[in-house]
Amino acid sequence: MERTEIESLGEFGLINHLTQNNETVQASTLLSVGDDAAVIDQFGKQTVISTDMLVEGIHFDMMYTPLKHLGYKAVAVNVSDICAMMATPTHITMSIAFSNRFSVEALSEFYEGVYAACNKYNVDLIGGDTTSSQKGFVISVTAIGEVTNNQFVCRNGAKENDLICATGDLGAAYIGLQILEREKRIFLENPTIQPSLQEKEHVIGKILKPEARLDVVEWLIENKITPTAMMDISDGLSSDILHICRQSNVGCLIYDEKLPIHSQTKEMAMEFGLSGTSCALNGGEDYELLFTIPQSDYDKIVLSEKISVIGYITTAEESYQLITKQGNKHKLVAQGWSAF
Repeated sequence: MERTEIESLGEFGLINHLTQNNETVQASTLLSVGDDAAVIDQFGKQTVISTDMLVEGIHFDMMYTPLKHLGYKAVAVNVSDICAMMATPTHITMSIAFSNRFSVEALSEFYEGVYAACNKYNVDLIGGDTTSSQKGFVISVTAIGEVTNNQFVCRNGAKENDLICATGDLGAAYIGLQILEREKRIFLENPTIQPSLQEKEHVIGKILKPEARLDVVEWLIENKITPTAMMDISDGLSSDILHICRQSNVGCLIYDEKLPIHSQTKEMAMEFGLSGTSCALNGGEDYELLFTIPQSDYDKIVLSEKISVIGYITTAEESYQLITKQGNKHKLVAQGWSAF
């Protein structure tokens, strides 16, 4: 494959190369890439802004992460934060720092994934920054969204007796990561052995190419369901439900048997000597939505196959509990991802 050194283009030449096919679709985008700042007009709606970083060696491993998938994921996980506010994503900025082991072609492949995600979620790339790093690849994305005045949803609104809901299935990303790490170890020991990833598309896809649940946000809006509290599941269900509970000053009761776990996750968890429940509670990086709703919305919520009711909100005095399939109660402890 042809390799073009970054220094042959220079900073602005690289920016022009990576953004030459950038197209905007939002009417609110007045000025995009190419000036000192972008200009957007939200037409009277409120603006939601979130920033996230992905660091090589911490959040991703280049040995098994295709650059196109990484570009897609970088956008999706930030769009997920906007969705977690019940807002509609509209714009992103993308900043990257990279060492000299990356070529122009490599960065172009990364941006193919970025643009694929922008197209998927109907967001405009309106700016960012590029710089060098002494080692590795660092990605910083700022996501911007819009919401009707005062209709955004925070983490602190859960009320006693509210239902706890989760979208999609949980624990798959964690199992996908375990498979990739296992195959990496095997490859390093014997490079002639090819990875064994057949029939594992679901769990591998959840870690390499997660999807933000904008579809669920749109469904909730269409069905006039307003969550009382919401966040996305990035650190693991056990950690994230406790974030909601602590900020809302409530407790929770989660039913083990109600946790949505894909059959492939269960199967591979057994292979690793793990339980599907443990993966669902503590895995992280699912980027599904976790939210609470009044019980009066139950008849509406059960119409969606994408949403599972997994428990309910209790008083703070009742603390955080998990009921096993055998009916036993255990204290729910946050054992998900810790950033430090």
